[in-house]
Amino acid sequence: MNFSTRMSYTDYLNLDQILSAQTPLGHTHDEMLFIVQHQTSELWMRLALHEINAARAAIRDDNFPPAFKMLARVSKIFEQLNNAWDVLRTMTPSEYTLFREDLAQSSGFQSWQYRLIEFVVGNRNHALLKPHAHRPDLIEVLKAELARPSLYDEVVAALFRAGFDISEKVLNRDVQQAYRHDASVQAAWKTVYENPQEYWTLYELAEKLVDFEDYFRRWRFNHVTTVERVIGFKRGTGGTDGVTYLKRMLEVELFPELWRVRTEL
Repeated sequence: MNFSTRMSYTDYLNLDQILSAQTPLGHTHDEMLFIVQHQTSELWMRLALHEINAARAAIRDDNFPPAFKMLARVSKIFEQLNNAWDVLRTMTPSEYTLFREDLAQSSGFQSWQYRLIEFVVGNRNHALLKPHAHRPDLIEVLKAELARPSLYDEVVAALFRAGFDISEKVLNRDVQQAYRHDASVQAAWKTVYENPQEYWTLYELAEKLVDFEDYFRRWRFNHVTTVERVIGFKRGTGGTDGVTYLKRMLEVELFPELWRVRTEL
């Protein structure tokens, strides 16, 4: 029972550092909820990035079974992130108003890990580098990601290696830009879905991606609902249009062909 000279649970997890990181600026009860909610979300996003990057590397090597496990884990991570909104929604507008001014211009919109997740999976908007311009180290990380093929770029390349006729326009596209719908990719997925037994690995890959985007869309929707419930249509602390901006984000598709192909089946 003596851990004076041995590693303890607290030591291994650096709990002294983690549990001393909650420093409310005001004296209101609910600010602690707001801080813990966002800090834990960032930790889950840290793990999501770890898994997505590993899945991308596995797909690049046509090593699909580990990629399936990793993508399934990412979906569960986003399920956790979705459930967290239920906790934050226990805070009323009156309670949030008491400490909102303490946030100044800080906002979840400035989460560089969330931005990195979007870049990794293919939603690459260079304008969204601007909130991080004051941190050259973060800009370097984000730009390095933009220079690499996204998760979906690697998936499309895997379709090509499997013998599907993917257009040169897609295969040789500028990976720094956002991915756009392509008819040849949708045709490939149509063949996969119409012949699942023949293309079971790609069929399972497609469903793992749809699972992830399903949870990702729910996370965005829960974000919109929570913000509207707490602040209505006020502008966000980071200067965005708040709910109006978040609702526009609901229209973003990460893997467009996988959703649109369903209409053809």
